[in-house]
Amino acid sequence: MDNNMNLKDKMKAADFALWETVLYLDAYPNDKAALANFYKLRDEAEKLTMEYEAKYGALTAFGNEGGSWQWTNGPWPWESEAN
Repeated sequence: MDNNMNLKDKMKAADFALWETVLYLDAYPNDKAALANFYKLRDEAEKLTMEYEAKYGALTAFGNEGGSWQWTNGPWPWESEAN
């Protein structure tokens, strides 16, 4: 991925590539290379999500960590101060 991209753009690119691979695998489920690519992309998307959440907080309610419900604490991912 391009090192000049910000973290949110890297996440969008990884998610796009991941979903395109999912669609391809729906049509060609026995393509071993595509399946390997899916796992690679899935791991990359997960890594980027973890990096983002460590810096800015949870992207979804499923990213909530800790002993309290922090999902509603701002800023929300779409607010400019979150980026």
